[in-house]
Amino acid sequence: MRDAVTNLIRNYDITGRYLDRNAIDSLKSYFDTGAARIAAAGVINANAAAIVKQASLQLFEELPELIRPGGNAYTTRRYAACLRDLDYYLRYASYAIVAGDTNVLDERVLQGLRETYNSLGTPIAPTVRGIQIMKSAIKDRLALAGATDTSCVDAPFDHMTREISERDL
Repeated sequence: MRDAVTNLIRNYDITGRYLDRNAIDSLKSYFDTGAARIAAAGVINANAAAIVKQASLQLFEELPELIRPGGNAYTTRRYAACLRDLDYYLRYASYAIVAGDTNVLDERVLQGLRETYNSLGTPIAPTVRGIQIMKSAIKDRLALAGATDTSCVDAPFDHMTREISERDL
């Protein structure tokens, strides 16, 4: 698992270059947004269960067929698996927010997701929607806490939805 700093240095090291103005600007941006990223991780940590609950309730309200007989969240076991997966995406998104890099999502979440969802017959659109709902919930909670810039939340959630959506699941 790498963060923005490690990735930047690794890329410059591979090419045998000194850190240039672009690298310095990237590092400055990373450190300047540190407090916002830590605040976002704090909000997620303190409210993880509530965020997952809110996302699932809204998702099932929007797509009630998921919890009806034959739906992918029908039965207690499948419903619990859905909540577990939302929690999993949320936890790894919090790591990516702190790291300032989506690498952890590629390594720990997105690799193998296609095969897993294909084998289980899991539809992708509700998963994407659940991730989007969690992103909005976090941004709302940050705004209520007085945060003026919640953009650090966007990258990991947008990355997951984009990567999942672009895959032929």
